[in-house]
Amino acid sequence: MLSTELQALQDRLQHSFKTPALLQRAVTHRSFSADHNERLEFLGDSVLSLAVSTMLYQRLRDLPEGDLSRMRANLVKQDSLHRIAMRLKLSDVLRLGEGESKSGGKLRPSILADAVEALIGAVYLDADFETAQALVHRFFEGVDLSPEKQAAAKDSKTALQEWLQGRKMHLPQYRVVGTAGAAHNQTFDVEGQIVELGLIEHGKGGSRRAAEQAAAGALLAKLKAKHA
Repeated sequence: MLSTELQALQDRLQHSFKTPALLQRAVTHRSFSADHNERLEFLGDSVLSLAVSTMLYQRLRDLPEGDLSRMRANLVKQDSLHRIAMRLKLSDVLRLGEGESKSGGKLRPSILADAVEALIGAVYLDADFETAQALVHRFFEGVDLSPEKQAAAKDSKTALQEWLQGRKMHLPQYRVVGTAGAAHNQTFDVEGQIVELGLIEHGKGGSRRAAEQAAAGALLAKLKAKHA
């Protein structure tokens, strides 16, 4: 039997679970239980990627592969999934361990984004790919998919890469120089370096990918300040 909060989440998802345990697992963080959502997140990540790829392929018929790849990366990144999680009010239903909850885990973007992927995986297992794909398409229903809009919102790593390539420079190098925190709540410290320019900046985040984005953003800001 689902709680009132999970019943309300089903309504927001527009999917009634035949196997309610899947929905409960999707909103369960590893700090709460051994029956947590990480395997569903793994599955949902792939379903999300294919569903978004299909949507872009169908709606943007004249766009080349490289632009489609960049747009997909922008749509499935943590910030985008975090916004979806906030619309779904996932923080109201997340199940976290006491320590994680007290440290603000219910509002942590990485945890919320992971839960969105887990929900997609849960819907896929509960029904089929078409149902999960329809869910993903509803998530992005109001998103402006025009190339101009997406280009303006491109992630820091992509923007930095294009800045360097436009000047025939080598791509930046990223390496993890430190981690902190428990295994389920790590913070990564990544060093980003542009060798040709002798620039080094650091970025921190709840995942290696997020830390690399932060380092790229810092490098890009420094480059723009120097070449303003």
